[in-house]
Amino acid sequence: MGNMATENAAGNRIEQLLDAGSFVEIGGAVTARTTDFNMQEKKTPADGVITGYGVIDGNLVYVYSQDASVLKGSIGEMHARKIANIYDMAMKMGAPVIGLVDCAGLRLQEATDALEAFGTLYLKQSLASGVIPQITAIFGTCGGGLSLVPALTDFTFMEEKNAKLFVNSPNAIPGNTVDKCDTSSAKFQSEKTGLVDGVGTEEEILSEIRTLVSILPCNNEEDASYTECSDDLNRACSEIENATEDTAIALAEIADDHVFFETQKNHAKDMVTGFIRLNGMTVGAVANRSKVYDENAEVVEEFDGALSARGARKAARFVEFCDAFNIPVLTLTNVSGFAATMCAERSLAKAAAKLTYAFANATVPKVNVVIGKAFGSAYVTMNSKSLGADMVYAWPTAEIGMMEADLAAKIMYADADAETINEKAKEYAELQSSPVSAARRGYVDTIIQPADTRKYVIGAFEMLFTKREESPMKKHGTV
Repeated sequence: MGNMATENAAGNRIEQLLDAGSFVEIGGAVTARTTDFNMQEKKTPADGVITGYGVIDGNLVYVYSQDASVLKGSIGEMHARKIANIYDMAMKMGAPVIGLVDCAGLRLQEATDALEAFGTLYLKQSLASGVIPQITAIFGTCGGGLSLVPALTDFTFMEEKNAKLFVNSPNAIPGNTVDKCDTSSAKFQSEKTGLVDGVGTEEEILSEIRTLVSILPCNNEEDASYTECSDDLNRACSEIENATEDTAIALAEIADDHVFFETQKNHAKDMVTGFIRLNGMTVGAVANRSKVYDENAEVVEEFDGALSARGARKAARFVEFCDAFNIPVLTLTNVSGFAATMCAERSLAKAAAKLTYAFANATVPKVNVVIGKAFGSAYVTMNSKSLGADMVYAWPTAEIGMMEADLAAKIMYADADAETINEKAKEYAELQSSPVSAARRGYVDTIIQPADTRKYVIGAFEMLFTKREESPMKKHGTV
């Protein structure tokens, strides 16, 4: 252990996060150098942020932890420079950066010096995006310009009671007060904005970060995230059909040792995103969800099976992360169409385009399992064969087509009697909506029994392990 002071919260958090005795502090002697407003008379040990490196389960990581006992953890010039320095080192070594945030904001006494250094931190984060994983945990205040820091990272966690995340404090928003709506709370930020992946106690958050680091590749070129698989590769998923509606449970069924690490778990719950392991390999999972069950198998939330704008954005961002870090993607498709509400109409086309682009643009191995409905353009958007899915499986009960068979029959035979419409609906279901029909056309590769899903998906990713796909030459897309 370096010369870090461990009696304060900032130091304790680092100790809890890293493997015992592995932390080495960098820049412990740095202090503020401004003399404006008699700042030289104020003690600023480490300039309010502890920075250094250590290991999590043997994986090298770089850490900064803000010390609220030094000028309330406010960010001055040297404080921001220390964090930027950690980013420089992490980029050279190809290792994740973990930020533990507890900060009153920018240090007013340092004004433009602090802003300049802060801007440099934004730059380092932007350059690191897609190269090394970036994780933020918020334990105190994270406001104003600092709120961009978690937004520039890949995963964010918030302590449930004391953490605050905001651009403008709730009381500064016209017509709002904290009592009316605490826009800075962990609840609001995890449910409404989608900026926060997990909420919990300090211990729970640090434990979640340790798990996440062991799941993720250390950078976009080297992958040390593989592990030994002791689970049966051919294990039958006998209960998976019962989890068609709550796909978080279905993904746990498929996964090695039934472990599913869910991301953005409180936001846009009609879409599930997260990580599983298959034969020890990390795989990103995206799935439509129509019901949410609690630990007692009680339904706590219900959705109509349509693709929402929030769900599409959540999935798109997740797929882009997976593609950047060469993590294969698995989808479980069960979507009845696009959400039809006034609210959805404001942003659904753009959000669905984002998801379409994310799947089409991703060159990692992509496997899709149609477990329920797959209707209309929403089905196309969900990692269909036409968007470049490498392997598409379907359960025998899947329905793949333009729309519900009875609705199609009513449209095609608008003037017919009820008996004719029923007859034509049955015919339409067989000719157009059955997985056999899709398989005959090559849109589904194999129809599989639900219980065999784990076996087939593992086999597909093993086969796709050496996939190489070149994208058209361009700087980047603009969707």
